[in-house]
Amino acid sequence: MKKLILSAVLAVTTAATAFAQDSAKLVTVVTSPEPQTQLMAMVLTMQAAQQGAETHILLCGPAGDIALRDAPAAATAGQPPRDMSPQGLMQMIRENTGASVEVCAIYLPARGEDASVLLEGIGVAAPGEMAARLMAPDTRVWSF
Repeated sequence: MKKLILSAVLAVTTAATAFAQDSAKLVTVVTSPEPQTQLMAMVLTMQAAQQGAETHILLCGPAGDIALRDAPAAATAGQPPRDMSPQGLMQMIRENTGASVEVCAIYLPARGEDASVLLEGIGVAAPGEMAARLMAPDTRVWSF
């Protein structure tokens, strides 16, 4: 009986994992000004992408600074234990997994700047599209 239950649990877990990997979508919303929190958001997003999730990163408020070409030192300074920065890992996620990265629609106007200050490949979120992405039933939203 124990073997039957263990086999059933294993089959369900395997099927659920396969289903999650095939259909998982993730939106990581980062607003924290803290570099350690920003970096951990990127670490977890990278892990999700490596496990098959379609990932999208939305940077708002102070976290939008990690998308800047001329980012503050807090966004570019290496953090222990692997000397990776929030901006560096964000770029790695974008380049290696195809994740999209956008800043909130009000981030640049609030700074009095335009998209030319952003790193190449990073855009500005369209509110309607972002709302649809966040509300999609097959999307998980992580907020940091």
